[in-house]
Amino acid sequence: MAKPNKKGPVTRVTIICSRCRAKLFYYRKGGKGALVKCFKERIVKDFTEIEGQCPGCQQNFARDCLIRGAPALKIIGGKVRVS
Repeated sequence: MAKPNKKGPVTRVTIICSRCRAKLFYYRKGGKGALVKCFKERIVKDFTEIEGQCPGCQQNFARDCLIRGAPALKIIGGKVRVS
């Protein structure tokens, strides 16, 4: 299977926690669909201390995994919002 394009899309979105509204990271997202996974190489700026855990309310919003051979965060449904 092909790896995701490293250059990726130019659209930058802010990912925030749905519970406490803390900024989690800036991400280069492609497409119009829901955010299901975040490739680590597309994260522009990360505000979390522990990967996959909100710095404000300490809830887990994602799991670490490999998707198509690239490291990624698998988002848990309803835990984050895209703005």
